Amino acid sequence: MSQAKPPRPPASRPAPSRSSVAPRAGAARPGSAPARPSKPGHHSTTRPAAQPSAPAAIRPLSEGELDRLQALLDQVPAPLEPLDVSMLDGYLVGVLLQPKAVPAFQWSRHVLDSDEGRSPPAGFDSHALMNLVKRRYQELNQAITQRQWFDPWVFELEDDEAGENAAQFEAEDDDELDGDVDGNPSDALFPWVAGFSLACEHFPALMREDAADLLEPLAAIFRHIDPEDLEDADDLLEEIESLEPAKDLEEAVESLVSACLMLADVSRPQAKPMAQKPPARRGPPPRGRY
Repeated sequence: MSQAKPPRPPASRPAPSRSSVAPRAGAARPGSAPARPSKPGHHSTTRPAAQPSAPAAIRPLSEGELDRLQALLDQVPAPLEPLDVSMLDGYLVGVLLQPKAVPAFQWSRHVLDSDEGRSPPAGFDSHALMNLVKRRYQELNQAITQRQWFDPWVFELEDDEAGENAAQFEAEDDDELDGDVDGNPSDALFPWVAGFSLACEHFPALMREDAADLLEPLAAIFRHIDPEDLEDADDLLEEIESLEPAKDLEEAVESLVSACLMLADVSRPQAKPMAQKPPARRGPPPRGRY
């Protein structure tokens, strides 16, 4: 597969509506912290064996905190061009899927200025904003590490936003369109995928992994952007064309998350458990007097 060049993010940053996609029914979620064991009584002669504890679940951002995060991003002064919350979410996943951990000082600067990563002007306090961003980063990292479902920040667009984004995918010849582009799940997923692409542009190590392993999951993600933005990626485009379109936004989101976890298996493989040595086989007792 020829390497795909990540597409450039859109210039505009429309604030997404708050009609979010419902999580997949019955999907696994990070486990909560185990209950603390009670202290043994004074009459106990032995202590209970220590049980391995699951990592505590990181508290997701609430609806109010998500609104607060978008408001803080909107307050980033010009000429900086910050991400919106949906692009930010895809960007963080793209950062977390790199084969080697990206230092926070490298990825965080593109949150406030997506292209150049310029520093904010003196006097601008970004601590509250970055604290919310880092909480989302930790939540996503836990889900990816444990190969658990996560709810991407994908929002259904208002009618006017959907029409504006649909124009980006309009065919040169209207006769080529099989149906109405309104309601295309790609309209809602485009900002998230643009953020993911931005991460791959700034940190390209993921795209250098084995092409055959990347082909299927990358096609499931990049299917939601304009094919013209995928330069020198004939194999990827061919794979995208072979995919069945998603029936609705929920199915498209499920495919997106599954593709991200498939990429994690490539770039962040889980350690295989060490094989236990089988117990020595005991033969018959030796003959003789006892």
